[in-house]
Amino acid sequence: DVADKHNLPLEIKAFPDRNIDTIYEQYHPDVILLGPQVKFKFNAVHAKYDPMGVPVDVINLEDYGNADGERILKRAIQLLKSKKEQ
Repeated sequence: DVADKHNLPLEIKAFPDRNIDTIYEQYHPDVILLGPQVKFKFNAVHAKYDPMGVPVDVINLEDYGNADGERILKRAIQLLKSKKEQ
């Protein structure tokens, strides 16, 4: 809804973390955002996908709890911009 509101051509999907490798192969995401409940998996996911050029981050707990799509989308865009600047 937030991406549509800003007329951004984005496809946003949510998946269980246990399927991340299959999901990556199928969708080739530009950014991977982990829910705060799987923050403990960040190091492993980051180590695998960051070298492939896919930024990985954990969604802020407060933003996640408030379902603040606006702030979560802004974070994803920041990650994409920083990826392009590298």
